[in-house]
Amino acid sequence: MTAGPDPPFLVVGHLNKPHGRKGEMFLWPLTDRPDSHFNPGTVHLPGDESAERPSELLAPLTIESARPYRKGLLVKFAGIDDRDAAEELRGRYLLRPFETIDELEEGEIFYHELLGAAVVTVDGAVVGEVREVFPLKSADLLQVVGPDGEVILPVIEQVVVDFDRERRRVVVDPPDGLLP
Repeated sequence: MTAGPDPPFLVVGHLNKPHGRKGEMFLWPLTDRPDSHFNPGTVHLPGDESAERPSELLAPLTIESARPYRKGLLVKFAGIDDRDAAEELRGRYLLRPFETIDELEEGEIFYHELLGAAVVTVDGAVVGEVREVFPLKSADLLQVVGPDGEVILPVIEQVVVDFDRERRRVVVDPPDGLLP
């Protein structure tokens, strides 16, 4: 799997289920910066079944209000005024055009940049290629497949020491026993 140029859209949230009777939805933010994506007036595109492109059947959604609720947000979209209308959005992912996404801070990486990147140790030994990124609460994990098989590496400073965007290369310094 190789990553190409930046994708046209990024997933920033998941509409889990309706909340109440007035059109509010419980939303799981899928971004490190929910404050920049879930403000009143922000427009989102409901994803198609693949969540890679906007749905051709659903109109763009403009946030009317958003408030913290449990580990997510309760959002109200303009024109979605009752539970039935909200139910139509259940399970959809929200997309934003890539050009509307905040620029990364120093040291930050978009997951799509890692897919297909070469992984080498600080000594230059080839570990393999990033096949998948698993975002977990404690630490994100990289699934790396290489000549010695598959390995899972935590994305923490002690292990992932550098990412070279230009060369699409991840440099790791794994502790003894982590690699086969």
